[in-house]
Amino acid sequence: MPRLSSFATVVFVILVVSLAAGCSVRKFAATRVGNVLAESGSVYASDDDPALVSAALPFGLKTMEGLLVEVPNHRGLLIATASGFTQFAYAFVDLPAFALEETQPRRSRELRLRAKKLYLRGRNYGVRALELREPGFPGKLRQDPKSALAVFKAENVPELYWTAVSWSAAIATDKQDMDLLADLDLISPMIDRCLELDEDFDQGAIHAFLITFYGSRSAAQGGSVEKAREHFERAIELASGNKVGPLVSLAESVSVPLQNRQEFVALLRQALAFDVDTAPEHRLANLIAQRRAAVLLSRIDDFFI
Repeated sequence: MPRLSSFATVVFVILVVSLAAGCSVRKFAATRVGNVLAESGSVYASDDDPALVSAALPFGLKTMEGLLVEVPNHRGLLIATASGFTQFAYAFVDLPAFALEETQPRRSRELRLRAKKLYLRGRNYGVRALELREPGFPGKLRQDPKSALAVFKAENVPELYWTAVSWSAAIATDKQDMDLLADLDLISPMIDRCLELDEDFDQGAIHAFLITFYGSRSAAQGGSVEKAREHFERAIELASGNKVGPLVSLAESVSVPLQNRQEFVALLRQALAFDVDTAPEHRLANLIAQRRAAVLLSRIDDFFI
């Protein structure tokens, strides 16, 4: 029998899952398609049509959620679902909310609330992946972060990273949620553990996250412009200059608080001038970052005195 393509395998196994009567058969089939879906991220990452990805992702995410009913402890599928919901929320819900903030504030708030729910859904799948190694992880993290995180190894960085990112993003969308805001202190030890275990993860993704994490917080909250710039330099280096997200993050998180309009414009123009086809493996992320850069530039007078 000829080898099935990834897409054909997914379709075939979904049919098997739907028709199979036996529990063991369904679980075998769900595990098989879960393995395929967990490794399918590159298909989206290189796409040049954000609108197409926006329309396609919900089906994929709901498919993964359905499979997790059959195989709830599939680590790869849990990580893929956590990252999928987080990235979908950022690119296709949170970013539009930001774009509409001034012109349609009510619609913007509605989208923010939806983004928050999607981030938390992603966070919850990340936590489930972490609990495969450390049962009761959230409670242990709140009691003793260092001890709770000590059990995780380099292989666990994906679930740690996506849990921290989705959790942090949910907090950022609704600073009036005091219960959620109280969890902010849990993000730093998680991301620090990621950095300790695998600094190079996803070509500098951890450093890219820390640009915003340090740049958008006051000194009293642990923020630091110097640290944000250090992480920016390292993020650019590890990505070999092929990701424009760090440029946008530095402009928004550091240039604005410092009221450095010239740097803000220079960074965003550099991001917009980047040819996304020179780094196809990051094409979609770069297109999304360029969208945010364009929105920021269009609202420049809102950010500078």
